[in-house]
Amino acid sequence: MTYCCGILVRDALIMIADTRTNAGVDNISTFRKLHVYTQPGERIMALASSGNLSFSQSVRSTLIEGLENPDTGERETLMNAPTMFQAAQRIGRAIRQVSQRDGEAMQAAAVDYDVAFLFGGQIKGGPLRLYMIYPAGNFIECTPDTPYLQIGENKYGKPVLDRAVAFETEPYDALKIGLISMDSTMRSNLSVGLPIDILVLRRDACQPELEYRIEPGEPYFQDLRERWSAALRAAHMAIPRPPYGPGR
Repeated sequence: MTYCCGILVRDALIMIADTRTNAGVDNISTFRKLHVYTQPGERIMALASSGNLSFSQSVRSTLIEGLENPDTGERETLMNAPTMFQAAQRIGRAIRQVSQRDGEAMQAAAVDYDVAFLFGGQIKGGPLRLYMIYPAGNFIECTPDTPYLQIGENKYGKPVLDRAVAFETEPYDALKIGLISMDSTMRSNLSVGLPIDILVLRRDACQPELEYRIEPGEPYFQDLRERWSAALRAAHMAIPRPPYGPGR
């Protein structure tokens, strides 16, 4: 299990992903799940994955090597896609290609090989976009009405995003809220954990404004966790008790 979140606000895209991978309580490892592809000044794309690790790695390797276009013979990659929409389509094709090649053997071995991806970024001259790509290769796009998408263990971190994130939110406030969402998930599910990779892409910059890994014991994240816990305790103490029951 994992947790990855993408937040698309007016001025920037924020991507956050944990790195914990486990195949049982005694087999826990750290693998990067947020990958950045960039041609400075021309395009920048970020791909975060959840689900079967070997399957998601195969999809990424397929995208790097390229998908052959049957009409032109061209090797189609993320780096030569003319638009973000067509790049998302190529990810969907890569998922289906790996599934067709490896799915039968994985099913025979009773291996769950579902994956999902968050894919965001910008190609020069086009809009900043964010997509969620499903195991079948179909996808949806993030919109200003709900300016975030999640994959993996999403239920614990969703309430704070619903309450606090809007399209007009300032990028580093959105990053803070995303980290609170990640902390809420880590508190409730041990299969999500540090280190955490974060990325901030400013609209029309076509290069990372911030690319950073939060390691265990990192001072800001530790302080954020403690302040959020204290704020929740203070909030519930400030709310009057329910006017129900004997003598109320």
